Amino acid sequence: MTALHDSPVDPPPVDPPPVESSGFDPFPAALSRAVEAARLAASARYDVLDNPPDGAFDRIARLASRWMRTAYASVTIVDSDHIWFAARHGDGIPDRVPREDGLCSSAIAQDGVYVVPDALRHGPAADNSLVHGDAGIRFYAGAPIVTADGHRLGTVNVFDTEPRDSADIVDVDVLADLADIVVDELELRLSALSTVRDEQALRTRAESDTVEITDYAAVLQRTLLPPSLPRIEGLTLASHYHAVSPLQVGGDFYDVFALGNDRWAFFLGDVQGHGAGAASVTSLVRYTLRAAALHQPDPAEGLAELNQVLMLDPTQKRFCTVLFGIATPDPRGGFRITLATGGHPPALLLDPDTDDVHEIRSTTGMFVGALEKATFSACSFRLAPGQTLLMYTDGITEARPDGRTMFGEEGLVHFVRRRLGRPVESLVDDLVDLIPGLRPIDDIALLALGA
Repeated sequence: MTALHDSPVDPPPVDPPPVESSGFDPFPAALSRAVEAARLAASARYDVLDNPPDGAFDRIARLASRWMRTAYASVTIVDSDHIWFAARHGDGIPDRVPREDGLCSSAIAQDGVYVVPDALRHGPAADNSLVHGDAGIRFYAGAPIVTADGHRLGTVNVFDTEPRDSADIVDVDVLADLADIVVDELELRLSALSTVRDEQALRTRAESDTVEITDYAAVLQRTLLPPSLPRIEGLTLASHYHAVSPLQVGGDFYDVFALGNDRWAFFLGDVQGHGAGAASVTSLVRYTLRAAALHQPDPAEGLAELNQVLMLDPTQKRFCTVLFGIATPDPRGGFRITLATGGHPPALLLDPDTDDVHEIRSTTGMFVGALEKATFSACSFRLAPGQTLLMYTDGITEARPDGRTMFGEEGLVHFVRRRLGRPVESLVDDLVDLIPGLRPIDDIALLALGA
């Protein structure tokens, strides 16, 4: 992949001309006032600023930071006066900054990825308060979020406090791919808002059919989950599925099944969206992973096979996140686990011996079904006697108990740390009791393995 620098092949970075009142023109030279007005109208139709950020944006920011090896990453929406951070990765990033204090204003004026290897040596950026102030930003790269009708809403960015040599800046076009995924998510969000409004009208006319609809959704949901978990000598299993709405089929899934020769496969994941479309993709994902596990000894290769299957289907634009693993008995006791990650939150290893909870993730693992060249890897570790491996979907971490603040991965780790050494079934039961108080807005799947 080719890196773009501050003198890219694309049109050069456009510096906003000064105005007498503030020294900053809220309409960059590359954007006429008419274009800016249309851009703001396009931003308003997606209703991002008036609603809490989507969890999908947070995952995109984390993935951008991990891929580009930066301390910070964000997904931003550029308003008339401010730059709003719809998702943030890294400590100390505010929820918004004045538009003149953001590098995103230059990034949205570019056709390609805007890269500043060293902001102190880049004239337009050197005067920026985020550069010469306490934040001390030196390296920046941002890709514009461009809608299908050509409006630039904001950026997917990575930045760091250390400058980078041009030779070290690679794979920046991944930011453009992630910006495209943000657009897809915005379109799905817009479609979902319309669907909710239509669904509310339909419910008003079809209250008498509620029981039938609920039964239909429940039956369809059961076909996407295993009827029961297998019995495995030396390994205790527990699971739970929480549907946020009895009227709608969710996209969360899990499964555990035998591969023969004392080998067992398991997976847990989340297909983007809800309803019949998500259900059809969920069914395809489950059966593809089951088939892949039978002939792919490496679960990372299984995720690559699933990615290819999803990308070959032109009728769907949904991606999914997956943890896909294989368990075999370890001669020392417990089980040897090989676990591959496809853009999913890390599994949690509860270890009473160290009185700690460890995150388990492979070094790479992008969303499955989003990018044709997505890469995956697997990690291997021992699940020792007394330890528990907990996998979950982000419905639990993205829940907002107070209506505003997400429960988050830290909240989940804190909760399970106080339950170290408890039997697997008791741990899952405690999580089940916790869920109603979290006020989740999305489905939740849990799968725990205890040695």
